[in-house]
Amino acid sequence: MISSLRGTVLHTAPGQVVIETGGVGLSVFVPADIGHTAVAGEQLRLHTSLIVREDALTLYGFSDQDELEIFGQLISVTGVGPKSALGVLSHLTVDQIAEAVTAEDDAPFRRVSGIGPKTAKLIVVQLAGKVQPRIASAPAGAPATVITDQVTAALVGLGWSEKVAAEAALQTAEVATDAERESVPALLRRTLAAMGPGGKRG
Repeated sequence: MISSLRGTVLHTAPGQVVIETGGVGLSVFVPADIGHTAVAGEQLRLHTSLIVREDALTLYGFSDQDELEIFGQLISVTGVGPKSALGVLSHLTVDQIAEAVTAEDDAPFRRVSGIGPKTAKLIVVQLAGKVQPRIASAPAGAPATVITDQVTAALVGLGWSEKVAAEAALQTAEVATDAERESVPALLRRTLAAMGPGGKRG
């Protein structure tokens, strides 16, 4: 079992990277945010899951252990294969998945391409009690959740995936001024500026 991988990025494509380690280039399927941010020539470390099929050995890679564990739980759900699970993790963070399951809300999953209403409901039902939102104390001066949530919603409306939007809003809020943290338009402007022209959409 290949449980982790570290090496030099040789090539990137939407949802996929090729990493050279020990003189061998390995193709790894990854969530959209990793595919967007990985840079050829730089080092990358991934937590991986090797899926064995009769006709193929396929590697799936994730930025941390939590994502890897959620991936394993998702593919245990009836009707959810590795590609569908990867699609979920390309659109939702680990916490967003856990919060949706805890709230018995299948809407976030229905918005993922390839996940139908029945499968979305099965995800909520079969993962109930298996995933819990991580509870973390907010740092001093952290922005009100409602502000970052509204910025995230605005970015999603502009075409970014929910996962990429949420992470960008939170990262920007950490370095924003107090005034920007208290204003949706101001925080949105700064987040868009940080994401760059055209941004990196998932």
